[in-house]
Amino acid sequence: MQIEKLSNTIDAKKYLSELGVDGGGINILASKMNTHILYIRDLHVGGANILKQDALSVGADLAVPRGTVIAATRHVDCILIATQKQLQTLAKKELAQPFGLKELAQRFKEFAEVKKSRPVQIMGIINANDDSFFSASRFKDAHAIGAVVKMIEEGADILDIGGVSSAPNSLKVNAEDEFARVKPILDAIADERLFEHAKFSIDSYEPQVIRYALDCGFKIVNDITGLENNEVCKLCAEYDASAVIMHMQGSPQTMQENPHYENILSDVYAFLQSRIEKAESFGVKDIIIDVGIGFGKSLEDNLMLIKHLENFSTLKKEILLGASRKSMINQIVPSGVEQRLAGTLAIHLEALRNGASIFRVHDVKEHYQALKVQEALNSI
Repeated sequence: MQIEKLSNTIDAKKYLSELGVDGGGINILASKMNTHILYIRDLHVGGANILKQDALSVGADLAVPRGTVIAATRHVDCILIATQKQLQTLAKKELAQPFGLKELAQRFKEFAEVKKSRPVQIMGIINANDDSFFSASRFKDAHAIGAVVKMIEEGADILDIGGVSSAPNSLKVNAEDEFARVKPILDAIADERLFEHAKFSIDSYEPQVIRYALDCGFKIVNDITGLENNEVCKLCAEYDASAVIMHMQGSPQTMQENPHYENILSDVYAFLQSRIEKAESFGVKDIIIDVGIGFGKSLEDNLMLIKHLENFSTLKKEILLGASRKSMINQIVPSGVEQRLAGTLAIHLEALRNGASIFRVHDVKEHYQALKVQEALNSI
């Protein structure tokens, strides 16, 4: 007889099917192999005591502070540890309970229903400005087409074209100058019909630039302001374009001046949820979310967002992550922008494990290889 310790990241249904488990039992058993850890903040102590007992009754558990059982404080933070099956059961049990547990039950249901896997896509970066923080991503006029073709050959699914740097303290550029920078590239992409070989995204929040890009066959609007401008919402709806809603605190000129959050996960979640509702009210159908690594965030903020990316899964949108060669890597291991590829891959592979499926990158070939290897590991 032998015993083997399997990874918690296995494809549970695949293993159970290969084992010969009855079809009806596969879903039941797979749900018991998926564990959720949910941090619940400011729960009424009465609700915490009820949830503790209910959790124990289904085989889950709730970690609570000392004194909770005697209601030493009115509200407490707690951590729920439950399998998928247990969470589904608790979602039903708490619907009839007081102290805010009914609302909590809805959140349990949302987490239990999240679909884990989405096809992974690589978004290559093409900058039409001369002040992007990574010089190798800068291209002028139609000379960018060679870089676009190369990225497609290396495995890029999407090409993101932008004419304005959004790095901290970057200079503000007016719409006319931005348009003059990107127009030759947009025209060449349209003339060469490159949109037949990959999807194209316009990295802009200026309606003039966005409309022209969409007329050139672009299908994605990557807006660092998170669709702040109603006109951008209207354009996305009019052209049936996908919209990337990114979170940023402040502007590129001010965002790194002592960024502060009450709770980084909750604050970013609330912003994205609000902007999703706005976009949908304008008729935008396909929405992608981006937590905005480096956009008004401290190093700890960035790490929290990457590590707990699953927090945003209940928004039920694809998650884009872009940490390519960013300065957070330098804050961990001092390194110039040219030496940050390894750190970038580490971040993006962690983000993949935590729910991201689109990666905005400078180095397409290296990401294609790393993501394919990770995909192979995940298939075992």
